[in-house]
Amino acid sequence: MSKVEALTDPSKEELLRVVDSALSSEALLTVFARCRVYYDGRAKSELGSGDRIILVKPDGSFLVHQNRKREPVNWQPPGSVVTVLERDGRVILRSVRRKPRETLDVELERVYLVALFRAEDYEELNLTGSEAEMAGMIFENPGVIEPGFKPLFREKPVGHGIVDILGKDRHGNLVVLELKRRKADLHAVSQLKRYVEALKKEDENVRGILVAPSLTSGARRLLEKEGLEFRKVLPPKRGGSLKGRQRTLF
Repeated sequence: MSKVEALTDPSKEELLRVVDSALSSEALLTVFARCRVYYDGRAKSELGSGDRIILVKPDGSFLVHQNRKREPVNWQPPGSVVTVLERDGRVILRSVRRKPRETLDVELERVYLVALFRAEDYEELNLTGSEAEMAGMIFENPGVIEPGFKPLFREKPVGHGIVDILGKDRHGNLVVLELKRRKADLHAVSQLKRYVEALKKEDENVRGILVAPSLTSGARRLLEKEGLEFRKVLPPKRGGSLKGRQRTLF
């Protein structure tokens, strides 16, 4: 059995066959169509005719996307029951949520493409922390930067930007930390350089440290050229300890 089936401009019979196959085999169903959307539940709404993307997932998630914005314009959560039916010669995709009772009907006026994907994915997302959580970790355990480092401010406005963390080292020098939760690039180095230069107008004793899990070779070369520093720090895992994360000096 093929993992992917796709038809452009399908007939009604072809459309019904692919939709039935997707729902019965717990495949991911995608439909590009001109459609109308009707919702009845805690309130009532109607979305007029327009070109949209409809996604139906094996867990019952049902999403209708327009060609703008990130969020779906209509949706039903996992656990909803999806069926297909005909009304006045048109195919209707219906999603029903039992508690609270909510019904979402998508009336397909014209289908440009229908596709199913028998996806296999058993992995769970292993989230790492945000830059804000990195900052919290550093305030709780400043030694991950270097012995004697003392963080003073978070999100400190400087010139035309905002420093992630401003602190002092054990010798009293100002230290600017630019945090990146992923591999740092040239743009991150440029940001750090700009903040350091802004602060040096008031105090010559300013250090700049880029803090990230890793950095590109171009970023490393630019750091060396500008006399800036790097600390390898892993963002905290969600729900994990904030202490004892790896660090190296550059």
